[in-house]
Amino acid sequence: MTPAPAANRIARRFAELATQKKKAFIAYICAGDPSLDATVELVVGMAAQGVDIIELGIPYSDPMADGPANQAASERALAAGATVRGVIDAVRRIRARSDVPILVYAYMNPLLAYGIERFAADAVAAGIDGVLPLDLPPEEQPELRVALAQAGLAVVCLVAPTTTPARRTYLAEQSRGFLYYVCRLGVTGERTALPDDLAAQVATLKAVAICPVCIGFGISTPEQAADAARHGDGAIVGSHLVRLIERHGRDRDLVDIVSRRAGELAAAVHAVGGA
Repeated sequence: MTPAPAANRIARRFAELATQKKKAFIAYICAGDPSLDATVELVVGMAAQGVDIIELGIPYSDPMADGPANQAASERALAAGATVRGVIDAVRRIRARSDVPILVYAYMNPLLAYGIERFAADAVAAGIDGVLPLDLPPEEQPELRVALAQAGLAVVCLVAPTTTPARRTYLAEQSRGFLYYVCRLGVTGERTALPDDLAAQVATLKAVAICPVCIGFGISTPEQAADAARHGDGAIVGSHLVRLIERHGRDRDLVDIVSRRAGELAAAVHAVGGA
C-alpha cells in the first residue's frame, strides 16, 4: 500500500506526541448525532480539551461491528439527515476552526455509493486525514484501498485477539496512521475491565507494526484509558462518549459536557508518558 504522506496530520500528531513523550488519546463520535451542526461544535470542543485525533463515524443503516450505543447513534444521525456529503461538509467547517487530525470510521457501502475516487478526492479537499474501513479486508478489492491511500488518506487496519500471527504481520504492514487493536471480541461497547492478556497481545503487534498501535473497544474510564496507553501508543474511546451524547443531545450544554469528559480521558492518557 502507498504510504501516507509525512504531511498527513495523523502522522504529524504521533510524531509531536513522541517528542513530548506522550501517548495519543483518540475519541470517536458518530457524525450527525444529534446533528451535523452539533458534530462540528463537538469536534472543535474536544480538540480544545486536548483530544489528539477524532474518529468520525459515517452513519450507516447496518453497522455490524457496533454495539447498541453506536448503532443507536447511527440511527439518530440518519434520521436527522446525515449523509456522506454532509459529513465531508462538516469536516470542511471544522477545518476553518481546528487542525485536529480527523479519521472517518466507515462501512464500505456508503463510500461505494458515493464513489471511492470521488470520496477520496472530496475527503482530502475537505481536510479528512484517514479512513478506517470496517468491512473491507485489505486483500479484498485492494484497488479501493489503494485509491484512498494514493489520494493522501491514511488507511487504518483492525487487528483482533483472534487474528493469526501471520495475518497480524500482514495487517501491521498494511496499516497507515496507526494500527487499531480491537482488545475485546464482539462489538463496540463499554466494559468494566481490560483483558488480562492486553500487555502480551500488544507487545506482539508492536514487534511487527510500522506505525503506532492504539487500543480500543470497551475503554470507558480515565483509568482504563491510561492502562491501555501504558501498553500501546494510544487509547480510543467511543461508546462512552456516544452515550453521553445520547443522554444530553437536547441539552444546551451538550458540547461542554462531552468535551470536558473527553478532556479528562485525554489528560489521563497524556499523564502516562511515552518511551
